[in-house]
Amino acid sequence: MIKVSVIGATGYAGVELIRLLVLHPDVKLSCLTSKTYAGQKIQEVYPHLNGLLDHELQEQNDEEIGAVSDVVFLALPHGHAVSTAQKICQAGKKVIDLGADLRFRDTDIYEEWYHVKHENPALSQEAVYGLPEINRGKIKEAQAVGNPGCYPTSAILAMYPLIKEGLIDLNTIIVDSKSGISGAGRNAVITSLYGESAENLKAYNVGKHRHTPEIEQALGEAAGKEVLISFTPHLIPMTRGILTTAYATLNQEGAVRNLHDLYQSYYQDEYFVRLHQPGIWPQTKWVTGTNFCDLGLMADPRTNRVIVTAVIDNLVKGAAGQAVQNMNILFNLPEKAGLEQVPLYP
Repeated sequence: MIKVSVIGATGYAGVELIRLLVLHPDVKLSCLTSKTYAGQKIQEVYPHLNGLLDHELQEQNDEEIGAVSDVVFLALPHGHAVSTAQKICQAGKKVIDLGADLRFRDTDIYEEWYHVKHENPALSQEAVYGLPEINRGKIKEAQAVGNPGCYPTSAILAMYPLIKEGLIDLNTIIVDSKSGISGAGRNAVITSLYGESAENLKAYNVGKHRHTPEIEQALGEAAGKEVLISFTPHLIPMTRGILTTAYATLNQEGAVRNLHDLYQSYYQDEYFVRLHQPGIWPQTKWVTGTNFCDLGLMADPRTNRVIVTAVIDNLVKGAAGQAVQNMNILFNLPEKAGLEQVPLYP
């Protein structure tokens, strides 16, 4: 059994990790920490876990956690993970950071967009960006994994085959995303109040969302050159789910390729990426509660643009589920272990 600890267990990503890990056949939960609720039982904070586990939430002690864990999940706000990740790695254990601190190879970009000084650029450069569908081989050998953000997961999987094959004009990429309210976290902020978000749809952080450079980093590595995108996120009044629609202008080769067959060739062996038949456009309900990313696409001959839609559950494939998928890869377990949930519908 793999001994697993979760630091930051009472945020939405942390408790989603617990939901997935508590029934994982190869996992034993060792330590759950919470700055706010230390000393309480996890089921007192989240009564839906009553009868499923009986762990008391602890104060964070990196040395003690490293001693009782094989892998540690960090579900902390950005700027708080690096020192802990360093200690866990020094103890010879694996670490998966669900925040942004280990996602960037160039920490100057991280500091520019997150306005936080990065404490260990070398660790960030050593960490592997944990999108399994494009980095599986590197993840297998990693000690530290930077788990991707939710918007980037949907956007990268949507555009990766086109960019890898050089079928689009890289100067024309537009990413339009809608996210459920849980993506804003559990903190009590005005924009997350029911009266502010219900029956409402809004764009936010237009032109300056922090996930922009993360998407650009992955797409740039696929292209072998710098890629800049226009990314606009929106908040939509539902709890879970992201729907991303990405657009780009096809180049001469792309205009004559069978794009559905291309995507099928890239993702046919990827259990968690489901490509729908032409004319079928995926919906967020089709992936709720699961680690699936569903894709639909078409080439529009009238505008010579390709349109790709991706849907994920932002708390699963966009956070905790992908982290568990990375853990399975790190420990040479079946990649689906603990992640074979059937989507909730309706």
